[in-house]
Amino acid sequence: MEDIVIVSAARTAVGSFNGIFGTTPAHILGSAALKAAIERAGIAPEDVDEVILGQVLTAAQGQNPARIAARHAGIPDAKTAFGINQVCGSGLRAVALAAQQIRTGESDIVVAGGQES
Repeated sequence: MEDIVIVSAARTAVGSFNGIFGTTPAHILGSAALKAAIERAGIAPEDVDEVILGQVLTAAQGQNPARIAARHAGIPDAKTAFGINQVCGSGLRAVALAAQQIRTGESDIVVAGGQES
């Protein structure tokens, strides 16, 4: 079995609860990080097989905030995108699920992490 590796990482600036990003939807912040990670990895959004994003506060964020972030990042609707809520461990769990998807052969390229606002 080949190694599963993280080839890129990106994050947004950090603010306090209800601070500077208090009115910015999580999917807008998430899509900025997705775009940057994809660009840094040297791949096209179409190359991504799946997006997995952890998010705890999803009330009033839409039906699938991970899908919304993926769409804003240019990832086609034909690609899978889903969210996970495991409270503080959501982003890390998303990365672990991404590794599982690759290990089982379900996906080759997965963008995973967390988004919150």
